[in-house]
Amino acid sequence: MKSIKKALIYGVLIWIIPFAVSFIIFSLHDDNRALFESIMAVVVTAVTMAFGICYLKKVEGDFLKEGIWLGIIWLVTSLVIDLILFLPESDMHMDFVEYIYDIGITYLIIPIVTIGLASLLKKTKRNA
Repeated sequence: MKSIKKALIYGVLIWIIPFAVSFIIFSLHDDNRALFESIMAVVVTAVTMAFGICYLKKVEGDFLKEGIWLGIIWLVTSLVIDLILFLPESDMHMDFVEYIYDIGITYLIIPIVTIGLASLLKKTKRNA
């Protein structure tokens, strides 16, 4: 990996930004659940794209390997932070299956974006 530290920092930000947005629009969660879920998927995609570009533009080679590892690190970061918050008995508690159905699957966007960006970068650099 080019920079584990930067990957982890960006990974935490990829979790924080959608979490903050979810608080801002939380009234939609009960009033218009479909809109809430759509907005959250767009936010996760947008922040992953933005931080993916910021990270990958400094990579000089092994683009696909870097994109795969980046996606895995960011996916695991979001899952771990969420599970710390959602699994214990609290106001935000969900059982594991409910969590995966409601939130966890959305995070698959993360490696899809990083691998896609890395593939494009590999092709672009090869043709340059």
